[in-house]
Amino acid sequence: MTISDSTFAVGELTVEVHPSEQAAGSAAADFAAATIGAAVRDRGAARVVVATGNSQLAFVHALAGVDIPWDRVTVFHMDEYLGLDADHPASFRRWIRENVGISFSPARVEYIQPDRGDPEAECGRYEALLREAPLDLTCMGVGENGHLAFNEPGAADFADERWARVIELTPESRRQQVNEGHFPDPQSVPPAAISLTIPALLSSRTVQVVVPELRKAPAIARALNGPVDNSCPASILQRHGHARLFLDQQSSSQVAWPATT
Repeated sequence: MTISDSTFAVGELTVEVHPSEQAAGSAAADFAAATIGAAVRDRGAARVVVATGNSQLAFVHALAGVDIPWDRVTVFHMDEYLGLDADHPASFRRWIRENVGISFSPARVEYIQPDRGDPEAECGRYEALLREAPLDLTCMGVGENGHLAFNEPGAADFADERWARVIELTPESRRQQVNEGHFPDPQSVPPAAISLTIPALLSSRTVQVVVPELRKAPAIARALNGPVDNSCPASILQRHGHARLFLDQQSSSQVAWPATT
């Protein structure tokens, strides 16, 4: 069954299915603009967590066409490899700098900096920044194995007391980075990263999840049709009424949809 241009609920999660990656990205950009605009009107500023990666490019590019008061926005990101220079082509800091910092000139961008010294100390520093005030919006994706940020299947802790920690990447996550063109082979992918935890990501007043492409279809099917457990970290989204999932036809193609919408 194929569903297009539909909005419905799976558990507490709102799901939108759009005809294409570009349409899903545009809808997500409109949603983000409305959310950020409301935060600035209500509280004078907005605090936003932004995911990196190829799957987020249509969304981020669409942000150029919407009205956002970037001069009132502080941006955080979700993860960064240990042992990777900030100017490396695969660095998430570089992605955020080029696609958000330079493109939109937000008031502030807070970077995870594993090269400052002790990674555990950096986790604590970044967590303190995140907890300074409530987060207004998390903009994230879902990994091919169902991870959120780098919270991996079997290891993700839905009740983690920490908001940032060092995480060991699974072989599947390392292979995804190779397949996306960021590294020449799995051995070149750093084995660990600092990542925001799932409670940190879901602490935002609003969470939007943008997941296009056929390669994400198995993870989305498991997240929406399977049980809520950490074998598929993205399944926790079923329990969050303040989250909205934006899919395209390809990423939604393996979901067992309800008979009516």
